[in-house]
Amino acid sequence: MKKIVSIVAVVMGLMMVGNSVKAQAGNKIGYISLQELIPSMSEYKKADTALNDYQTALGQQFDDMRKEYYEKDSVLNSKDSVKFTKAQLEMKRREVNELLVKLQGWQQQAQQMYQQKQQELIAPIQKKAVDAVQAVAKENGYAYVLTKEALLVSPPAEDILPLVKKKLGVK
Repeated sequence: MKKIVSIVAVVMGLMMVGNSVKAQAGNKIGYISLQELIPSMSEYKKADTALNDYQTALGQQFDDMRKEYYEKDSVLNSKDSVKFTKAQLEMKRREVNELLVKLQGWQQQAQQMYQQKQQELIAPIQKKAVDAVQAVAKENGYAYVLTKEALLVSPPAEDILPLVKKKLGVK
């Protein structure tokens, strides 16, 4: 009885291994570098230009706030400040301090605004790229498509970047 159970177990194990090898043999593996694909898309170039313009505008806004701070601070510290009443001086000092706090927090705020704008502009482009990768994988029978940058060691695979670029009409 033990021999029969052993033989059945060995046969089933061999069948499972055989099916596993057979299933793996039909699965194609590909890889792609989204870091190469996305910047080559025309939509990305437009978004990158818009982001650069936005960053310039944020920088200009900072320069304007800094200029306003220096102007108000210089008036407060000039010889003309004796013309102001005590209440006026207190209000002007408060304004200068509020501007200083605003300037100090501006870099973090501007960075958050920039990242939000970047997400707003780049997310649809990334989605389009991923959708194209999925379509190419399906059309060409790839069971797995891995990102090239995430792999240190991998089994033999094919780079599908040219196929996806062709699908997107990218040169």
